[in-house]
Amino acid sequence: RARNALYDRAIWRTRRLHGAVVSVGNLSAGGSGKTPFVMLLGELLKARAIKFDVLSRGFGRRSKGVRLVDPAGLPQEFGDEPLLIARKLQVPVIVGEDRCEAGRFAEGKFGPQLHLLDDGFQHRALARDFDIVLVTPQDATDNLLPAGRLREPLHSLRRADAVVLASGASAESFPLEGKIVWRVRRGIVAKDVPLRPVVFCGIARPQNFVLQLRTANIEPVAEAFYRDHHAYCEKDIRELLKLKRRSEAGGFVTTEKDAVNLGGFLSALEPLAVVPVKMELSDADNAVDTMLHKISDRKREA
Repeated sequence: RARNALYDRAIWRTRRLHGAVVSVGNLSAGGSGKTPFVMLLGELLKARAIKFDVLSRGFGRRSKGVRLVDPAGLPQEFGDEPLLIARKLQVPVIVGEDRCEAGRFAEGKFGPQLHLLDDGFQHRALARDFDIVLVTPQDATDNLLPAGRLREPLHSLRRADAVVLASGASAESFPLEGKIVWRVRRGIVAKDVPLRPVVFCGIARPQNFVLQLRTANIEPVAEAFYRDHHAYCEKDIRELLKLKRRSEAGGFVTTEKDAVNLGGFLSALEPLAVVPVKMELSDADNAVDTMLHKISDRKREA
């Protein structure tokens, strides 16, 4: 609260990039679908031939400073989610603890194009031209860290331009007066999943993934869950193969993020189905129009 108050009163000042900044963030510590939404929004921008880059902290990487993500690189260098975004969108992704410095690096290399700020709601040091916040049903009744998963209280949504209702969240559960409200549907694209699979993943809310599998009529015979952003090692692979033998499973199923973190261990777990998340935005064209018009208006006012 003290930190937000310092920014709200302009005692701590934000820095601005030449290109417009669109932040995608949330209130809770992971699991709301920020990365799938960044990729969805990126695809919508690409369909309009709008050039953009993605700025990310690069959570979990061992490197420091500003780095341009190499899609052929490793999660230890860039973080698993920035690497996944770079591979899926095929646009520049820049990681850096200081997102303003990352943006300046991007503008020096690619020009002042639009910037998508991944997980940016709490990164107030960088001024943004449009703030998108995803909320889930759990956020409405959750507690602040460490008692719950919320990074900020619900009234922080007053800083948002658009609030995205994810995972069936209800508008009535949040203070949304005067806000643009978008709705997304999130599912999976399950193809060539082995019979009787072992499901494993290192994501924020693994039970949601299991539920999505069951909704797609895939019933895992065993489960193995790891911490979010888990970096797999040889010991993990041995234990997963033992679990497969014990449960007489036909193979494995996991997420795209976990496939990034498996790296060279992927082939050791065959047959393995990597299941992508599919996110759809209701009335997507109108939503993007609204966002672009709002950005244009703010640029003129500035």
